[in-house]
Amino acid sequence: MPLSEHEQRLLEQIEASLYAEDPKFARSWRTRDFHSIKRARLVRAAILFVVGLGLLLGGVITLNGSTVIGISLGVAGFLLMLGAAWFALSTRQRLASPSAAPKAKTKGPRQSIKTRLEERWERRQDNRGQ
Repeated sequence: MPLSEHEQRLLEQIEASLYAEDPKFARSWRTRDFHSIKRARLVRAAILFVVGLGLLLGGVITLNGSTVIGISLGVAGFLLMLGAAWFALSTRQRLASPSAAPKAKTKGPRQSIKTRLEERWERRQDNRGQ
């Protein structure tokens, strides 16, 4: 939901006063580009995935020498790979920019699916009759 003009002015005044009082702190909290944040998180996830794969392979290699160490390394590697994949996929959903999302029609409170389907059916029937 976009801010009103009054809220925009208040936000700009707060931002200007923050820059005046402590410019170093304000620069550190400046919002970065969503794509650069997403790219950095994906790179971290890829690095964790490769490290997990290395641990998994190390566990398979050492399995012949020491079963406990081999299984421990394999499980740790698998869990690290699983966590890295989850981290990468959660980044995709969490950082979706609101401006990139399609604008939905706002008709007030959300209608039930039955009502929406009935409305779509009626629109189709009206379009066929014309």
